[in-house]
Amino acid sequence: MPRVPEDRNFAAEADILLEPDQAVRVHVDMSLKVQALEGASGGITAVDARAGREQPIPVESLDIVDWEKVYLDLIEYKERKGLTNLVVRPDAPRRIMTAAEPERLYSLVGDESLVRPNSFAGTALLQEAVVAILWKYADAFYRVNRERWDSSHMVYRTLDESDPNLNFNRGLVRERESGGYVVKIQRSESELVSAVVKLIDEVDRLYREEAGKLPRIHFDRHLYQPLLVDHGDKVRMSPPGLNKSEAHFVRDLRDYWASEKDKSLVAVEVFLLRNLSRGTGIGFFEERGFYPDFILWIMEGEKQNIVFVEPHGMLYANAYRYDEKARLHEALPDLAKDIGARSKQKHITLDSYTISATPYDDLRKKYDDGTGRSLPMRISSSWSAAISTIT
Repeated sequence: MPRVPEDRNFAAEADILLEPDQAVRVHVDMSLKVQALEGASGGITAVDARAGREQPIPVESLDIVDWEKVYLDLIEYKERKGLTNLVVRPDAPRRIMTAAEPERLYSLVGDESLVRPNSFAGTALLQEAVVAILWKYADAFYRVNRERWDSSHMVYRTLDESDPNLNFNRGLVRERESGGYVVKIQRSESELVSAVVKLIDEVDRLYREEAGKLPRIHFDRHLYQPLLVDHGDKVRMSPPGLNKSEAHFVRDLRDYWASEKDKSLVAVEVFLLRNLSRGTGIGFFEERGFYPDFILWIMEGEKQNIVFVEPHGMLYANAYRYDEKARLHEALPDLAKDIGARSKQKHITLDSYTISATPYDDLRKKYDDGTGRSLPMRISSSWSAAISTIT
């Protein structure tokens, strides 16, 4: 796994100066959003609408901004977010807002009165917009610099049994024990409680079968067994059971492996791991907060392709140019080469995929590059096609 060595610390070792950086761009939407109810033959339909368009703040409007207050608000935000090694000079906010070559560092959606205020209330809203842009910029700037630092220090480390992803999930156990799932069932569900207790005692059925009162998936390529599936409000699990899209992915990968392991994948070994969340799971760039649902190792001889996979609905995802998790795959090939050179392991590659549980025809209406053009990403309307692309 790619990791920053435990004895290195970005916050303690690196001071970064907030400044205009063309690698950092942010998007703020301050348009007026309206929801209307329309009557139709099939009943009442909610219709969303918004007033405003993307436009820059003109220089004459920036002249009426209270920059001293903006600076103090930014300092307060920095302290509140714990960005202790971020240095902010008084002239930085205006320099960031006026940087325009080759592109502006922000995009702002709002109506004309926002960027050209004609009242005290309008001026206050403009001030709010500038602060919102700079807060978001500070977060993105810090994250980009954290990633640059991480990238320059990461090495490959062997994933072993002491890793929380494995140590926490080595089988299903009762709550009084340690080292596995904790399953909590409502007292009123006495029949279900009895069935689960019986299942725990019948180890072979627990690990090999999927039928019964406790939904689970058996896939011998997964690094621990079993994988529990979410069971609704009646049963609470820690770590959480697989949701619908996650379970769909595992079952499709299992079926694809079963059909191709003696054909197109005959020379390949495949291993899958359900990743835990922040604090215990394997994260990829702390500030980006990317803790993918699954990690997939595809091995052919000495070659390893490590793939981070995240299956989930994307109906409310940002457009591709603003979706940092979806764009992670763009940076990983070069990062793998750098880490490999430091670790003297050049046979390892890195990749990432977002597998959309939202149908393509629904997703394509919204999830573009932010300009209405077609999707510049790897999306398939078929889960099996997505699996074959990954493997």
